[in-house]
Amino acid sequence: MDCRYCSVVSQANGEDPIGTAGTVDEWLLVEVPRPWKAELWQEKPEFQPLLQVVEQLASNPMRYFKGRLLAIAPDKAYTHPEWIRVFYYQRPAQLFAQYTKQEYLLPLTQVALLAKALLFQPQNLPNFQTYRQPTDHIREILVCTHANYDLACGRFGYPFYQLLHQKYATESDSLRVWQTNHFGGHQFAPTLIDFPTGQIWGHLKADVLDCLIYRQGDVSQLQPFYRGWTGLGKFEQIAEREIWMQLGWDWLNYPKSGRIVAQDEGGIVRSLLKGIFKRVPSPKLKLVLARWNEQATWAKVQIDYTSSNNSHRGAYEATVKLTGTVTTKRKSGDDVPLTTVNQYSIDHLLKIRNS
Repeated sequence: MDCRYCSVVSQANGEDPIGTAGTVDEWLLVEVPRPWKAELWQEKPEFQPLLQVVEQLASNPMRYFKGRLLAIAPDKAYTHPEWIRVFYYQRPAQLFAQYTKQEYLLPLTQVALLAKALLFQPQNLPNFQTYRQPTDHIREILVCTHANYDLACGRFGYPFYQLLHQKYATESDSLRVWQTNHFGGHQFAPTLIDFPTGQIWGHLKADVLDCLIYRQGDVSQLQPFYRGWTGLGKFEQIAEREIWMQLGWDWLNYPKSGRIVAQDEGGIVRSLLKGIFKRVPSPKLKLVLARWNEQATWAKVQIDYTSSNNSHRGAYEATVKLTGTVTTKRKSGDDVPLTTVNQYSIDHLLKIRNS
């Protein structure tokens, strides 16, 4: 095995990918022509107006922006030769099962203006209605193939993209497969995002793709490859996987949300940060605190849900505990140092409410 690749080290050492999906409320996906260098956006001057819009929103002190801007590569099967395709996926409510989708096909000169309308000027969206595409029925799968950012995404991501595109997308008018730039977790290559659910996968193998794409068969065979659902935080993702494994495919249709009920304080520094945060509600400080809290040794979480037809509501309570550590590699390369990461499991899972 070639240990230059971070994903090879991660798999060999048994790193569990669950809880690494990140938490995202809004996704903005934009077609960007290749080549893609490591710093893709900064090296594409024609997309600087778009980048400025996103940065303006992210730096707003009055709003904690949990959003992601991703590039997708033009594809001859889908792409318009002169216009740019833009996807916008948004969390529709506190409890939800899928992100709502908007798709547009428009000139490059209009992309930044559309982004501004989507992200914080929705009253201007009627100006873009003629560019709107009726594609709510289409499932979009994004595979990271950004080799200039990490070698593993080219070595393992691109062949996986080709397999998905040729075997699954060509036979369906309700599935498209795209190449995307980095969205984190390269040690889990090949890694992909599945929309509209917003689930993220890693360490994928070809023999589980029928189960993943067709959503048939024993769901437990997908457990080792699930990085988590981006509608939840790290510890809630760990609990959500266990619920899904027990309930099966129907769980994907249940609107749900999660929250941390209690957790390890982790020392005086975290306590001080929490006290400061109460007095100064800074989005940047909230992000620092969230990342610090991800190192907790235990967390009690609650997952609330409703049935797909809203006939009943329920909740699960789970305790997530640190069970040990593994050695992994955050980025590919011969001279990249190894690092130690925490591994967690469910200590107990209990249905606490069902009405």
